[in-house]
Amino acid sequence: MARNGKSNGHADDEAANGNAVDFFLDRHVREGRGRRTAFIDEAGSITYAALCDATAGFARGLARADIRREARIALILLDSIAFPIAFWGALRAGVVPVPINTLLPAAQIRTILEDCRTEAAIVSAALLPALAAMLAEIPALRLLVVAGNETASNHIDSVTLPPRSIGLAAFTAGDDGFVPPIAAKPDELAFLLYTSGSTGAPKGVRNVHASLRATADAYGAQVLGINAEDVVFSAAKLFFGYGLGNSMTFPLSVGATAVLSPHRPTPEHVLAVIARHRPSIFFGVPTLYAKLLHHPGLDLGAGSDRLRRCISAGEALPAHIGLQWSATTGVEILDGLGSTEMLHIFLSNRPGAVRYGTTGVAVPGYDLRLIDEDGNEIHGAGEGELLARGESMADGYWNQRAKTRLTFRGEWVATGDRYTRDADGLYQYRGRTDDMIKVSGIWVSPFEVEASLISHDAVLAAAVVGYQDDDGLTKPRAFIMLRPYVTSSPPLLAELQEHVKQQIGTWKYPRRIDIVPNLPETANGKIQRFRLRVEQLDAAM
Repeated sequence: MARNGKSNGHADDEAANGNAVDFFLDRHVREGRGRRTAFIDEAGSITYAALCDATAGFARGLARADIRREARIALILLDSIAFPIAFWGALRAGVVPVPINTLLPAAQIRTILEDCRTEAAIVSAALLPALAAMLAEIPALRLLVVAGNETASNHIDSVTLPPRSIGLAAFTAGDDGFVPPIAAKPDELAFLLYTSGSTGAPKGVRNVHASLRATADAYGAQVLGINAEDVVFSAAKLFFGYGLGNSMTFPLSVGATAVLSPHRPTPEHVLAVIARHRPSIFFGVPTLYAKLLHHPGLDLGAGSDRLRRCISAGEALPAHIGLQWSATTGVEILDGLGSTEMLHIFLSNRPGAVRYGTTGVAVPGYDLRLIDEDGNEIHGAGEGELLARGESMADGYWNQRAKTRLTFRGEWVATGDRYTRDADGLYQYRGRTDDMIKVSGIWVSPFEVEASLISHDAVLAAAVVGYQDDDGLTKPRAFIMLRPYVTSSPPLLAELQEHVKQQIGTWKYPRRIDIVPNLPETANGKIQRFRLRVEQLDAAM
């Protein structure tokens, strides 16, 4: 695979079209930025020019395999340079890439592949042993491309390729000239992203070509302020909408560089990557920031002398975590809210104007509304369900008309999040609409109780759900992880309950507290409260 070669180029008079590849890749070569580094992974790096060539090779490979326009190709890839080659190569050919959560078990991956009826897949060699048997059982899967072992080298080492498969280098080989992106309309289906499963079974979200640039023009340019000299590192992986924007959309929109890592984002690994590559922008999630704060190696800039932006999304950032991070590293965290249905962040704090404990205001280009339980809009300060609209809004769910109608309401997306808006127009997270607990006739936000619990020195993480007490009444129940040096005891539990009472109100404290070794999370760190509710019901039966 060529990583530093020159692009074959294409005629200057070729008209750009609505295919996102033209803006995010080919434009940089046309305008003289082909020698800039686009991506760095554990195997090396690739320039914009070489990336254009590699994606052209991928498009040619799809054509040779008779994978035609609008067919789906699953990307079961660890974060490496193979991912952007496959993603943009598929878009170049008019084929629809479907990034897959690599942490899912084989049975759940199979469900997604069968749901989107994928005809092709590209899989990381390191993942192949666990997936080969499942992939061989899918009749519709006509092509399997195997990418190099990203955890060791860029070559396939000690992996026996199953039938109907080919290595990525062989698949992209040959030089038949540059392949321009297939003409596409801005509103044409570009790729499918499956939701993270934080509230239930994943749903396929239909994203169009124009949505990618819409997030770059809005959040990337006007909040993040990314520029060509930035080096980006995202702990959130590329198979999430959050990670896809962080590591591909935003850096490629300006000709910047992204660092990719195939490993789980443990505090030790994240700090090692930051120290090695010195990113100027870091993307994380609240759970990771909390863990990093308790790592002895955290210091100014988190180990990077050029770190200037830290971003958090996935769940609301507790205020004390943001304050402590700023004090320790000297860099503020911009907390934001995004969704797969809106592709990326549409509500965010602003650089230099962060108010921890809030999610800020609407990102330029987006509109927000709060509605009450009857669907009436709330004007001014108040609390309700958050609706959003903007140019990055998805085209609906794949083959799920009823759920599409429930979530996509004309120009608006029902986020499923409950927020308050204060007199200054700042939004504060109150929880998911389906997570809210009504206690003594008053709505209680699980997030508020969780934030209070983890502000106590003994608590590492917490999740709160409702449960039925002996009288059949709903009360808050907390599942907490204690810090390593803390031992559970009845006095400690009573202390935690009193801590919540004093901080946020006497009726909001958890009537029951369970100490657990871990909490169910999605791969990007979102707490899966619905799993706690299900497990709670199962235990009661």
